[in-house]
Amino acid sequence: MNQPRLLLAGTHSGVGKTTFTLGLLAALQKRGLAVQGFKAGPDYIDPSYHTAVTGRVSRNVDRIMLGDEVVLEIFMRASRGADISMIEGVMGLYDGRDAQSDRGSSADLAMLLQAPIVLVIDASGMARSAAALVLGYQKFLDGVPIAGVLVNRVGSEGHYRLVQSAIEQMCGLPTVGYLEKMTEVSMPERHLGLIPALERGELRPLFDQLAQRVEATVDIAALQVIAQSAPAIQEPSKTIFKRKTAWAITKIAIAKDSAFNFYYPENLELLQLAGAELVYFSPLAGELLPEDVDGLYIGGGFPEEFAHDLSLQTAVMSQLRERIEAGLPTFAECGGYMFLAKELMDRTGNSYQMVGVLDAKVQMHARLVALGYREATAPVDQLLLAKGEMVKGHEFHYSTLTYEREQSTPAYEVTGLRGKKMDGFASETLVAGYTHLHFASNPMVATRFVASCVAYQQQRIAK
Repeated sequence: MNQPRLLLAGTHSGVGKTTFTLGLLAALQKRGLAVQGFKAGPDYIDPSYHTAVTGRVSRNVDRIMLGDEVVLEIFMRASRGADISMIEGVMGLYDGRDAQSDRGSSADLAMLLQAPIVLVIDASGMARSAAALVLGYQKFLDGVPIAGVLVNRVGSEGHYRLVQSAIEQMCGLPTVGYLEKMTEVSMPERHLGLIPALERGELRPLFDQLAQRVEATVDIAALQVIAQSAPAIQEPSKTIFKRKTAWAITKIAIAKDSAFNFYYPENLELLQLAGAELVYFSPLAGELLPEDVDGLYIGGGFPEEFAHDLSLQTAVMSQLRERIEAGLPTFAECGGYMFLAKELMDRTGNSYQMVGVLDAKVQMHARLVALGYREATAPVDQLLLAKGEMVKGHEFHYSTLTYEREQSTPAYEVTGLRGKKMDGFASETLVAGYTHLHFASNPMVATRFVASCVAYQQQRIAK
């Protein structure tokens, strides 16, 4: 496959990768190009931005969670029909899973995908020193394909020219554009219904403004040439995205609204390929489960930001509790896990009633409680996994969930950089926990879930 592609990497978090990425995606689209966005690492927000700009579903490409063959398949599958693919990096160029390895970093991903890297730097308060910065990134690791530089937060065009001349003299890299400090342009907060706002097009003026800025000061044609210089990459030797049935054999309800909106698209696609028809509903809007669904998936999001409104949907919560307790196969992760508890207490001490399937209380905290990759192993046979089987994912949450009585069967034993712990709750028909699972790391998760839904369907029809 010979796909024009770029990876925008930064020297550090907050350097402006997202700003440049969105501006470039919008500018390229305005030129009539089909643009495919990707995000390195386990993030839901940035891919949602990309999708809103391009109209094509952006994908996470993550060597830690998915492995090389799956990353290649996701990249190639999503890039079909696109004129150019753009990957937004994560953190700094060499920041990965730990400080003594490049594994999982943007550099690591670029070498797998053989994607030319355009390095974003912050030139605030420097001129010739910018060349020393870039040179360090160039020399740090052999084989990293840095092919150009974008300069952020310059004071003026004259300032940029000083930086450009130093970099091109000392590093031999093209410096292909810049953005001045933009006090009037800021990205919105990463919560409070951001994704529905994106879907409604409310951030289109911001994207248009970023496109205009990029058009004025970035050599987009030069970036296209760099993208076109990417070599052909070989198709993966095996595929996981294969249809198992010619038609849908069961229905699974997906909670989707401002409170619940974090889903890896591959999770949903693998469920469909396994035989599920997906039916979306909004708990926040008071929508009830259709009577003929045979499975339920409540993903992550920000239920704490909508706890008051969710607590008013007593009919929804009553129906969910009844259906789940009656054996409806259910998977809930992070925000969905919190929603199934009895009570959610926000940071100000206000308490709200939730679904109550789990005899537990959720407490919000001001600081991040858990962050990082996870390997989740089932301690017993359950809805998604056989005993001893593992699936990969990540955690990111500001809450803790405490059971009123010791629960007998956790959903997983999770392994991260800080060791092992137990997470969540599992019964024969319910799996709920904080870990966001990526089904593409173990496609049997989707197959098992659909099989459980089919078994439930047969029992329901027999009654």
